[in-house]
Amino acid sequence: MDKTATLVQLVLFTVDEQAYALPLAAAERVLRMVEVTPLPGAPDAVEGVINIQGDVVPVVSVRRRLGLAKRPAGVADSLIVARARARRVAIIAESVLGVVERPADAVASAGHIPGIEPIEGVLKTSEGLVLIHDLDRFFSATEEQSLDLALERL
Repeated sequence: MDKTATLVQLVLFTVDEQAYALPLAAAERVLRMVEVTPLPGAPDAVEGVINIQGDVVPVVSVRRRLGLAKRPAGVADSLIVARARARRVAIIAESVLGVVERPADAVASAGHIPGIEPIEGVLKTSEGLVLIHDLDRFFSATEEQSLDLALERL
């Protein structure tokens, strides 16, 4: 049996001192924080948009999605450019911790816990729990539609 088939690769990042992760396959790159242009009519979890080589990319806030205290993005923050369904997004991260590889059985399912729908699993580490985001479920169908409409108005 192929050993890599039982491993998951994750990009770890922090928001509000809590560790989160994305599947490495969803992540494209990490950028330094840049100025974000507001996007009127976008879902609350969208901070605005940025331009990446001519592509308008929504900037999303895990902090807003999970109802954490609002905090303006700082120059020390990073943006993780990733793919969610057929859309590229940039996720605001206070720090990017790097890539880890863990056995798939180390990731527990998050189940259906109200308020954390975009969390697909939990990884236990020596530093604590890491919540793994499912970007395909980050936006509801209604939020996807309102984001599409807001982007069309640009």
